Amino acid sequence: PKVVNMAEDEKTFVDEVNKALSKSEGLTLKDLLFSYQGTLYPVTVCSAATFQALENLEARRDDMVLVSYPKCGVNWLIQILSDLIFTAFQSKPVSTELPFIECGDPDKYQRMKQIPSPRILATHLNYDCLPKSIFKNKAKILVLFRNPKDTAVSFFHFHNNVPSVPSYSSWDEFFSEFMNGKVGWGSYFDHAVTWNKHIEDENTMFIIYEDLKENLTGSVKKIAEFFGFSPMAEQIQSIAERATFQAVKDKAQETHGAVGSFLFRKGVVGDWKNLFTEAQNQEMDAKFKVCLEGTKLGAKLKYDVYCKA
Repeated sequence: PKVVNMAEDEKTFVDEVNKALSKSEGLTLKDLLFSYQGTLYPVTVCSAATFQALENLEARRDDMVLVSYPKCGVNWLIQILSDLIFTAFQSKPVSTELPFIECGDPDKYQRMKQIPSPRILATHLNYDCLPKSIFKNKAKILVLFRNPKDTAVSFFHFHNNVPSVPSYSSWDEFFSEFMNGKVGWGSYFDHAVTWNKHIEDENTMFIIYEDLKENLTGSVKKIAEFFGFSPMAEQIQSIAERATFQAVKDKAQETHGAVGSFLFRKGVVGDWKNLFTEAQNQEMDAKFKVCLEGTKLGAKLKYDVYCKA
């Protein structure tokens, strides 16, 4: 792959992020989200026209597809994948586009043809919404999940901390919308139930945010092997060191511009205990039971470890 000037590259990406943020300036919550095929998306980065053009995305076999529900740690994982590519090819992946395939203008799929392999294709979309070429060309799909309580709290803070993103009047208001799937990219639980059906699919691997936190080095090794990279042990070690949450947060201003400090806020497990009421705990525990108890994804999420007080 051709070597690119990373500073320039990051600048364009940061410009894209800032453009999206300036679009949300002055928007109210109800103007922020629009519905496409029954799911809500933010008007700042998504549009019906782009969704209609999504099938124009020509996936390649060596694309690294990264799926997650919002606020599950995907920006952290993008850094890890970029570092793996850099370690293997000594050139940074080119990314002047917003990394999420569904975000941006409809012409981006033409521009993406120019991006050298391997490309990182991140998405918050559910399985049924992904472009068919991903499956047809057998691209590998890494699916990231995080426990639903911390995901909800992180999502709430994102809305209420980023100056230009519309805020909720209270945590209680956000919680109720989150539980009803009335947030960007829809319901966490719908997303989980659908992806759980594909947990055994070929070319698919699930990884859990909490496992990344517990054992970053082991997780980096697993991810590298899944995508067919074979870094040496000391390379894995140094990727893991560069990828600790703190290291990524410290660089966030440079890599993600104004939104950096909000994308990498706390990065802890168990932050939900600061906001959830007893009634909210019961409501989410019941929802988890109905949707995910006894499933493979449910077991991977270790709900009793991470979501019980």
